[in-house]
Amino acid sequence: MTWDEENLCDVSSRKKKLYRLVAVSVGLLCMLQATVNISLRLALHSSGSRTPDFEAIIKNLTAEGEQLKMKLSTFYNYSKEGWMYFNHSFYYISSINKPWQDSRNDCLQRGADLLIINSKEEQEFARQFKRLTWLGLTDRETEGTWKWVDGTALNQSYWRRGEPNSFQGKDEDCGELRFPDEENGWNDISCTSQNYWICEKMQA
Repeated sequence: MTWDEENLCDVSSRKKKLYRLVAVSVGLLCMLQATVNISLRLALHSSGSRTPDFEAIIKNLTAEGEQLKMKLSTFYNYSKEGWMYFNHSFYYISSINKPWQDSRNDCLQRGADLLIINSKEEQEFARQFKRLTWLGLTDRETEGTWKWVDGTALNQSYWRRGEPNSFQGKDEDCGELRFPDEENGWNDISCTSQNYWICEKMQA
């Protein structure tokens, strides 16, 4: 078994555990909500009068429970479709290679965009897949001025030493995570090259 096959098996195993965890969480949430509602209604009934504050508490708990169930349902559906959750965002890792723009188009069709790295933790998260992947980073608009796909300027970066360099005068206007075994592994490369990609969608 190759390293890639082992990695895919490991990811598949983690997904199955995640599905079970979400299902159990939803079940426990429903049981907890029912228990709280019954307890409060019994307290109201035994007091012989309906207190407005108790009614408001019940309504709030019910509303919060519904919101939490919706979030868990969203989480479960994304997980089932191959997305991974990390630090308030969902991530989709492609299984094929495409040029930068085609990769971005795929993300946009999924209601997401190419990966934007905002922290060291997110950089470490992206490195764990050990693949050459596109970043949502380009200087196509103005040479040397790197921006993320959401239009924000690049502030914190993890370029490999000597990068970006438009090697031998080539148009290398798109960013990639090329050296995942290195802490600073970003590289600039032609946008027509083919890479895997990671889509990122912020949790609503």
